[in-house]
Amino acid sequence: MDIVIGSDHGGFKLKEEIKIYLQDRGYNIVDFGTYEEESCDYPDYALLVAQAILDGEYKKGILFDGTGGGVCLTANKVKGVRAVTAYNRLTGSYASEHDDCNVLCLGGKMLGELVARDIVDAWLDTPFGEGRHQRRLNKVEDVEEKYFK
Repeated sequence: MDIVIGSDHGGFKLKEEIKIYLQDRGYNIVDFGTYEEESCDYPDYALLVAQAILDGEYKKGILFDGTGGGVCLTANKVKGVRAVTAYNRLTGSYASEHDDCNVLCLGGKMLGELVARDIVDAWLDTPFGEGRHQRRLNKVEDVEEKYFK
């Protein structure tokens, strides 16, 4: 599976660590940047990843910034993107099982590499639970239809 990733300067180091980890797990990683720790704006990279998900180029993406919040906020402005900021294994698995999350957001200043690996593993390895979760996601889509014009 191909996974698209992106980060600002605050998430750069963790992005680089997780990129290697995922490649070692056999994933093809497409990195939309940033490619250095120089200060940059998280919305630019979040939009690149979210647009690639929306366009159907990739099914899953991971975004990194200092806290995971800014990239999540930005990605969720793109219709059809379901971005979740996760901070432990349980929130990583729930992002998949409950929210059918297609963009995982992680905070480079909040998480160490081992915790981030655990979150990513849980997110990738947990299937969507369907049932009551699909009913709720249908309601989220209704909100998108009403407000994303």
